[in-house]
Amino acid sequence: MFTPVPEQLDTVVLQGVDIVASIKSDGDDNRSAYSSTKIGRVQIEERHLQTMKELSSIAPNFYQPDYGSRMTSSIYVRGFGSRIDQPVVGLNVDEIPVLNKNNYDFDFFDIQSVQIIRGAQSTLYGRNTAGGTMNITTMSPLTFQGKRLMLGYANGNALRLKASHYEALNERFGWSASVNYAHSDGFFKNKELGDYCDGSDNVTARLRMQYISSGHLSLDNILTISYVDEGGYAYRAYDASDGTLAPVAYNDPCSYRRLNVSDGFVVKRFFEGFTLSSVTGYSFTNDRMRLDNDFLPLDYFILGQYQKEHSLSQELVIKSSEDKKIKWLAGSFLFYKNLDLDAPVRFKRYGIDNLILKHVNDYYKGYRMEFRDDVFPIESKFEIPTFGAALYAQAKYSLGVFELSAGMRVDYERSIMNYDSRATMHYNVRADAVDEEQSAGAISYKEHTTIFEGRDDIDALEILPRFSITCNHERGNLYATISKGFKAGGFNTQIFSDILQKKLTDEITNASNNADASATVYNPETSWNYEIGTHWSPLDDESLNISAAIFFIDCRNQQLTVFPKGESTGRMMSNAGRSHSYGGELSVRYSGRRLAVDASYGYTHATFREYMSGDDDYSGNFLPFAPRETLSANIAYTLPVPDTFARSLVLNVGWNGIGRIYWNEENSLAQSFYGLWSASLTWQYCNLGLSLWGKNLLNEDYGTFYFKSIGNHFFAQGKPLQVGLSLYLNM
Repeated sequence: MFTPVPEQLDTVVLQGVDIVASIKSDGDDNRSAYSSTKIGRVQIEERHLQTMKELSSIAPNFYQPDYGSRMTSSIYVRGFGSRIDQPVVGLNVDEIPVLNKNNYDFDFFDIQSVQIIRGAQSTLYGRNTAGGTMNITTMSPLTFQGKRLMLGYANGNALRLKASHYEALNERFGWSASVNYAHSDGFFKNKELGDYCDGSDNVTARLRMQYISSGHLSLDNILTISYVDEGGYAYRAYDASDGTLAPVAYNDPCSYRRLNVSDGFVVKRFFEGFTLSSVTGYSFTNDRMRLDNDFLPLDYFILGQYQKEHSLSQELVIKSSEDKKIKWLAGSFLFYKNLDLDAPVRFKRYGIDNLILKHVNDYYKGYRMEFRDDVFPIESKFEIPTFGAALYAQAKYSLGVFELSAGMRVDYERSIMNYDSRATMHYNVRADAVDEEQSAGAISYKEHTTIFEGRDDIDALEILPRFSITCNHERGNLYATISKGFKAGGFNTQIFSDILQKKLTDEITNASNNADASATVYNPETSWNYEIGTHWSPLDDESLNISAAIFFIDCRNQQLTVFPKGESTGRMMSNAGRSHSYGGELSVRYSGRRLAVDASYGYTHATFREYMSGDDDYSGNFLPFAPRETLSANIAYTLPVPDTFARSLVLNVGWNGIGRIYWNEENSLAQSFYGLWSASLTWQYCNLGLSLWGKNLLNEDYGTFYFKSIGNHFFAQGKPLQVGLSLYLNM
C-alpha cells in the first residue's frame, strides 16, 4: 500500500527456483490439506491491524484476547488453549521459531503476510503446535525497495511512528533497516493512585540482509531488538452477590518491562531435484513484571517476576522439488533454552495478619503469634534448562486426482527445574491473657528460616503422525486429515509461595509436613485431530474463494489454569483427564476490481469428558476461556474518484463478533456474544497517504479476562472506542 512504483513479486526466482517461499509450505493454501487464513500487507495496513491480538475472529475459531499485558499471550483455537506457560499455537517469524510465549505480543510493522494454520501441526512444526501454527513474514529488500514513513495519532494520547529503508545494492544483495515506536497514555484509570494504569511505550528495530549467489545459494539474516515498558493490569473487582464491577483500584503500581534480542539466519542451497535449508535462531529475553497481586486498595502482598532466558534452535530441512510426482520433506530440529527466574513475594501488614497469622493463631487456641516486621519476604529462585530434539519426515504421492500424504515426527523433550525458595521471619508467641501493655518492653522475637529447595524434572517422548488424502479438481480440492498434536509439560513456579507458607506454618506449629515439588509438575497435553474440508474457487477468474471444514478433537491431559481453593495467592497448571471439541469453519473471500469482501464464521463445541478437581466433577461442562463462536466480516471498496484528487480512496468497514465465553469450569460466569465495529478511509495521492480509522466504534463494553486472587473475583475489560489519523509517505 502507498507504493510510488509498482512492487515486485512476493517471491524471487533464481533459475527457476523460488528462494523466498516458506521452507515447509505446501505452496498454494487453496490446494492444501489444512485450514488456513492468510492476511496480506495491504489488508494489515488498511485495516490498521497492529498486533496479533487484533486477528481474533478474523481467522475462524482463532481467539487471542487482551489480558492486560504483553506478557500474557494466551491463544485459543477450536476450544483449546491455556492462560499461562505453554501456548497452543506455535509462532514462526521469517522461519525462525519463537520459543518464549512472552515474546508473542509485538507490534506489526512492515509485515508482508500473516498465515494462521489451524489444526494440529506437530508433525512438521513440533512442540506447542497442537492448535496450529502462525507464520509471519516481514518485508524483504529483494521484493521491495524504497523508504516508508508513517506517523499516527489516536485518542488515549497514542502516538505511533514507523520508518524504514529497503535497498537492493544489486540483483544479488539487499538490505533493510526499520524502526517502530509507539506510545499510549492508556484508557483505564486506577482510582486509588489517580492515574491511568495501562500506559505503554515500546520500540522495535529490525535489520535484514539478504544475499543470492550465482551458485544457487541464498543467505538471509534478520536481527530484531525490541523493548516494552508498560503498565496494564486494569482489573476490576467483581461482586458475585449482585454482579457489579468496582472501578480499578489498587494501591501499588503494576508494570511490565521486556527487552528481547533475536537473530535468525536462514541458508538455502538449491540442488538438482531438492533444496537443503538451515534455520538457526537465537533469542535473549530479559523481562520484569511487578504486581499488586491482590488488586485491591489493601496492603496484602506484591509480586515480582524477573526472567532472563537464552534460547538457541537449529533446524535442517531437505525438500524435494515441487514438480515431482512424489514430493517429500525431511528434517531435524534441536533447541536449548535456559531460564533464570526470580519470583519474590512481599507480604505487607494486612496480608501478614489475614493470610498468615490468622491461620496460625487458629491452630494455637489461647495463644497468639505476632510478627516483628511489617514486611514478610519470600524469595523464590529457579533455573530451568530445557532441551529438545526431533526427527521428522513427510511424503506425498499423486495418484490421478488424488494425493496421499503421510508424515511422522519423533520428538523428545526434557526439562529440569532447580528451585530454591526460602523465607525468614521474626515472631513471638504469647498467651491471649497477656495484653500488649503488660508485655511492653519484654517482647523477644525468635528467628525462624524456612527453606524449600531441590530439583525436579520432566521428559516426554512423542510419536506424532499425520495422514491426509486430497481429491483435486481444477476448481479446488476436498481433503481429509488425521493428525496428532503435542503441547509440552512444565512446572508451576507460581505456586511455590503457597507451598512455602504452608511449610513455614507446619514447622512453627510442629505439624507434619511432606512438602515436595511433585505437585508443581504438569504433564504434556496430547490430542488426536480429525478434519474434513474443502477449498473451492467457483469462478473462472478465481476472484471468489471459499474454504470450509468440520473437525473433531480428542484431547488427553488437557492443560488448565486453576486456582487452589480458599485464600490462595497462587495459580497453577493442572491436567484434565479428557476433553472433546467439535465444530466447523467457513471462510469466503471475494476480490473484484473495486470491491473486496472477507467473511468467516467459526463454531466450537468444546467440553470436558472426564475432569475431577477435588470433589468437583466438571465432566460435561464447557471448556473455559475459549469462545463458542467467532464471526468476522470486512468490506473494502475503492471509491471512484478523479485522478486529480487521489490515486485511490478506499473505504474499509468491518465487524468482528466473539462469544459465548465461559470464565470458569463451573460455567457459572460467562461473557455473552458481542460485536465490534471498525472502519477506515484511506486516501492516497502520489507518494502521500492519509488514513482516518476507528475501532470499537460503538464503544462496546465487554470482558476479556476473569480470575481469582485470595478468593476475590476480578475482570478485565476490552479497550473502548479508539479513533486515529495516520499519515504515510513513501519514496
